[in-house]
Order: sequence, then structure tokens, then C-alpha cells
Amino acid sequence: MATIHDVARLAKVSIATVSRVMSGADPVNPKTQQRVMEAMEQLNYTPNGLARNLRSLKTNVIIALVPDIKNPFFSEVIRGIEDGAREAGFHVLVGSTDGDREKAKAYMALLEESRADGLILTTAQMDQAFIEDFAARRPMVLACEYIAGSEIPCVSIDNESAARKITKHLLALGHTRIAHIMGPSNVVLSQARLNGYKQALREHGMPEDELLVQEGDFSIESGYAVAKKLLSIERLPTAIFAASDVMAIGALRAIHDHGLRVPDDIAVAGFDDINMASYVSPALTTIHQPRYEIGQRSVQMLVKLMKAEELGQAQVVLEDTMIIRESSGKGHEEKG
Repeated sequence: MATIHDVARLAKVSIATVSRVMSGADPVNPKTQQRVMEAMEQLNYTPNGLARNLRSLKTNVIIALVPDIKNPFFSEVIRGIEDGAREAGFHVLVGSTDGDREKAKAYMALLEESRADGLILTTAQMDQAFIEDFAARRPMVLACEYIAGSEIPCVSIDNESAARKITKHLLALGHTRIAHIMGPSNVVLSQARLNGYKQALREHGMPEDELLVQEGDFSIESGYAVAKKLLSIERLPTAIFAASDVMAIGALRAIHDHGLRVPDDIAVAGFDDINMASYVSPALTTIHQPRYEIGQRSVQMLVKLMKAEELGQAQVVLEDTMIIRESSGKGHEEKG
């Protein structure tokens, strides 16, 4: 017996497109619709009326996708999502994509098949056109990240401003060679933090040195490996700003293994303020993100979307705080 997957494969469209043709609820390109109808006829496919009715029911399940479940940054975000969902009467299915776009799309297909009611995406590591199309058809909120120029609802901090602030802190301490360990170049917030770093250098009349900007992947291993690379160049950096605390902690170990001291020889700063940041030695200067609130607010927005209620503010930017600790010198907290 032919299935909807068979129809989609023969018509060379997505399962979602086949569903839209069958329901008639959303407009479909006439040529595409004709192709789907011909595939259904060729396969003698008859939609199951009972299954259609079952799929129209609410599941009270939302999906939260994270790029790496091992990354401690996401634990507090997920806690906020779970608490917010529970208050609204929803269960949460957490999926780790490991940076694999196909894994993410497989989870997102659960919404297309109506096995879940909404989606919270904590990283937009997919084609923008795909995400925009999905968000136009299904309830979805971006948490921690955003897409420039997009109207997709999101909750985040101003990553560019925060990165500029912490780089300016290092500059104010007299550092003239500040290296940056950025996150994956295909991640929006990686680019935003890189931009903030570069803006701070320009504002202080400091030249950009391409050797001082190296790409990691937000893992502790990449922080260690990239820091080792930075420590091998002829003119060592006097400070390292890593785009995540996890990478900064890897850098701390690399500097220690190189026989240097933090912050006496090289200052280090991170980003996120994960719980571990205040317990490593030396304690890490960083940007505090309100991770729990990001998770909670993203669920509140998603519930409104699922109920077709007015959002009011679709792009929510929460306040970050710069936490200055021993890795760059003790000081104060600066809100932003």
C-alpha cells in the first residue's frame, strides 16, 4: 500500500507539500499541485480519513532542538523551556542535532506529521529559506539566536553589543593583541560576536590581525586546539576572547599546558556564564546570558503562536551582564 512518503518521493516534493495539497488549507503552486495529484493517481494513493482526523488533534507536545546536548549552556535553557511548558500544559521533546541539518529536519518533520504542536529552535544552522518557509506554516520560535531581517519570533540577547563590551573591557586593561576564538562561521551568533569584537577594535583604532581570529565549534576540545594554535604564532596574543565559556575553558587548559599563567601572561574571557565559569581556576570573565528566562519566554511566545494569539513583540532582546572575574582581573558587573 502506497504511503504519503511514496507520493512525496515520486512527486519530488516534501511530505509537507503533499499534506498541503491534500488538505487544501494552504496555497500550493499549481504545477506542484498537479505533480502531486498525478503521483497520487499513479500510486493509487488514498488518504486515510481516520488518520487525517487523528493528525488534526493537538498532541500537547513541543519540540526543543539543541545543537549539542553535551554543551552545558543549553541545560538552563531547556530547564526554562520545560518549566514554561509545564505551566502551559505541554510536554517537551528535546532533540540534539549534533550540528546535522538532516537530523534537525527529521525532528521538524514530526510537526509536519502533527505528532507535535510547536518547535523551539536554539540554533539556525539550516538554510534561511527553509526555516522561513517552515515558520510560515508551523508554530516556531528561535531561542538564543535570530535571523537578521527575519520576522520569525525569537528571544535572545544582543550578541554583537555584548561581544563589543567584553572586548572593550580587555582593551581598557591595556591589551593590544586580543585573539578571538569564534564559533562555527555558519552560525548567526558566531558572526554577531565576531562583529562585536571587530567593532571594539576599530573604535580603539586597533588593526585587525587575521591570524588572531580562529574558528572553533563551541566545544572544549576546539577551544583547547585553537588556543594551542594561537600560542604557536610568533607574536603571542596578550588576551583571548572565546565566543563561549566552554571554548574559553579549553583555552585556559592550553595556556596552562604551554607553561603560561592566566591572567599574568594572557588574559582570557568567555561568553555565556555557564555554572562552571565561576568554579574553574582562575574564575572566568564572561557575558552572562539569562538562559532560563530565554527558555521560559520562548515557550510563552510559542504557546501564543499555537493559539493564534497576538504576540505583541515578536523579537525579544533580553539584557546581558558582563561578569568580571580573575581570568582578566577582578572588578564589577556591567549590564547591557
